[in-house]
Amino acid sequence: MLKSCRYCGRIHDARYDCGHKPKRIRYASNTEAAEFRRKNSWTKASKQIRERDNWLCQICVRNRHMTQSVLTYDGISVHHIVPLSEAPNLALDPYNLITLCSFHHELAECGHIPREELKEIAKQQEERWSGV
Repeated sequence: MLKSCRYCGRIHDARYDCGHKPKRIRYASNTEAAEFRRKNSWTKASKQIRERDNWLCQICVRNRHMTQSVLTYDGISVHHIVPLSEAPNLALDPYNLITLCSFHHELAECGHIPREELKEIAKQQEERWSGV
């Protein structure tokens, strides 16, 4: 069956590969970290941490490490301060989790934001959240 190709604009058989279709990127889905992130317990913990941190990057809120916008809520993700590979027992510990924007998440992953600073912020947030 001939169809108009959405990738090259020509008309050719629907099963014909014109070479313009982008290649699908497959990420390693069999890693322990990927398996962990599919679990319901992680989904719940991640949502709880986002709510605790008001869906804001905690580094941006404190205007540290080259902050561009103080109230950054786009591209927010939950970061493990001590990585899963180093301490799987801290995977769901709220004192080991913090919300970061994609920019600060990358800085934290590379070690440009000290873990101790992130731990202190997470501790402040958890104590404020739990009312201690």
